[in-house]
Amino acid sequence: MRVRIIVDSTADLLPGVRSRVDVVPLTIHFGEEEFIDGVTIDSRTFYEKLTESDILPTTSQATPFAFEECFRSAVEGGFQVVCITCSSKLSGTYQSAVIAAGEFPDQVFVVDSRTIALGSAILTEYALSLADRGMDAEAIAWDLEEKRKDVRLLAVLDTLEYLKKGGRISAAVALAGGILNIKPVICIENGEIRMLGKARGSRQANNLLKQEIGKAGGLDFSMPLMLGYTGISDELLHKYIQDSADLWEGCRESLPYETVGSVVGTHAGPGAVAVAFFAENRGY
Repeated sequence: MRVRIIVDSTADLLPGVRSRVDVVPLTIHFGEEEFIDGVTIDSRTFYEKLTESDILPTTSQATPFAFEECFRSAVEGGFQVVCITCSSKLSGTYQSAVIAAGEFPDQVFVVDSRTIALGSAILTEYALSLADRGMDAEAIAWDLEEKRKDVRLLAVLDTLEYLKKGGRISAAVALAGGILNIKPVICIENGEIRMLGKARGSRQANNLLKQEIGKAGGLDFSMPLMLGYTGISDELLHKYIQDSADLWEGCRESLPYETVGSVVGTHAGPGAVAVAFFAENRGY
């Protein structure tokens, strides 16, 4: 039976990947204004509103009903389904998908990616490669639950301001960080956000990202890889690529990258740079 891959809108998919999957959107709220992620608001408009607004937007998880509609359409079209969601520790979206999948036993298999954004995107790309090999949905889901252990998502934030707005740090810490030009470096570990360090300036932050990639044994270039940025300009991303040119082993001109979407962008703020990859060292 043919397999259909379904994801939620927190996955930052490349155009060629997005055209091959179905996307269930989350909802974004700017005060009283409500937008459907990727449908009634795109990334550029989101970041324009984010920088102009004094109020931090909020997001709502995708509903079981939205997943059920998508699952039903695929199943009635003759597909088995593998649904990949963002980490269950970061959103209730995974649970919504599980509830909806209960209506389609042995036809829909839900996978908690234990990551988000670019991390979910490279896991989705890998899932498509498994489907192309002719694997059925259950086998793909099992393989993804093994391979997700190798996914690494690292990011450097340009500012502490949006962590302050979201109540993650105090105003005093954010002010001190701004004065000292502090750049937080974070990762997703066991499905949760973890702080790796605080660097003084972009170059030191980029070096810290390189060190963390080294701890992971380097990049597995046989697997999907993605870079990303938040905001409207990709200038800081290209600076990071230039600063860490030795990592890319001659593929610098063809590195895939995408804008990080609204859900993660809400808390990261503009100017963040991120990389997602499959680690060669599983023990990291």
